[in-house]
Amino acid sequence: MGPVMIDVQGTSLSQEDKEILQHPLVGGLIFFTRNYHSPEQITELSTQIRSTARKPLLIAVDHEGGRVQRFRDRFSLIPAMGNLWQMAKQNLSLAKSLAKQSGILMALEVQAVGIDISFAPVLDINNISDVIGDRSFHREVDYVTELAEAFISGLHLVGMKATGKHFPGHGSVKADSHIDLPIDIRSKADIFQQDLMPFKQLIAKGKVDALMPAHVIFPEVDSQAVGFSRYWLQNILREQLGFNGVIFSDDLSMEGAASVGGYIERAEAAQSAGCDMLLLCNNRQGCVEVLDGANISTNVQSSERLAKLLKNPHQSNDFSTLASNQKWQEASELINRYR
Repeated sequence: MGPVMIDVQGTSLSQEDKEILQHPLVGGLIFFTRNYHSPEQITELSTQIRSTARKPLLIAVDHEGGRVQRFRDRFSLIPAMGNLWQMAKQNLSLAKSLAKQSGILMALEVQAVGIDISFAPVLDINNISDVIGDRSFHREVDYVTELAEAFISGLHLVGMKATGKHFPGHGSVKADSHIDLPIDIRSKADIFQQDLMPFKQLIAKGKVDALMPAHVIFPEVDSQAVGFSRYWLQNILREQLGFNGVIFSDDLSMEGAASVGGYIERAEAAQSAGCDMLLLCNNRQGCVEVLDGANISTNVQSSERLAKLLKNPHQSNDFSTLASNQKWQEASELINRYR
């Protein structure tokens, strides 16, 4: 599987989309709200994408719940993860049940339209970052870990792999990496004893299948933003924490990625640092530049890791029959009861 994840502009494929999907470096595709009209349409688009690519292709979406949910019409509205604690009236056992059922509900619906993974859960702490905010499970490290573990157990129960983000934590820095380059000046000890802990604990338990690093610089640890840092991704994540899953770059079109140069430089730096798959979204020209000119390659180890994220085609339900699925019914009922 190639190391580049692309996007498409509309609800069907253009001729250019079809040509790019067949490029040997393309191994994934991410959907956005603009790609969605109905469950039937997005299912057909997923099928068309796989057929056109003529190779294994990882299809993803950001479908966390709350304000980050790409498909809404006829999909269940998943609560923001930061609202589960209040919905449960600070009852940890109930909050964990709500987290697990949210994972089940989201995964069943997303898989039913032909998608492999949602980039979830957020493992950041709800501290001072507005762009994270209620996307995070809680302000307290231990609650983030427990609720995220419950959510992941829901994903795994119905066959979806979990992608934790944004390693080692985006919640304690104010700037938004979509439009700025956040710099977190805290000490290494503070970062490791606080924001990093949910990642460390869930990796140790073998719960996280993939991770997405933050476009954040922690100058007390390394001068490079995390997604371009061999020290963060190789020394800390792979060696010290023992993580052996997939590393996705965050979107290389974000302003937080501009610190290393243009699109070609960003792609080369991200792969060199250790990212298995590079997200190139919302800038087709930048994507074409990378495919045509970047010194990146398909890596056997990365391909093997990525293949493990593909959904089991025999495990998915048809969207039209989800309402008769017992797991879907139980998840929907519990969430609607406490909404």
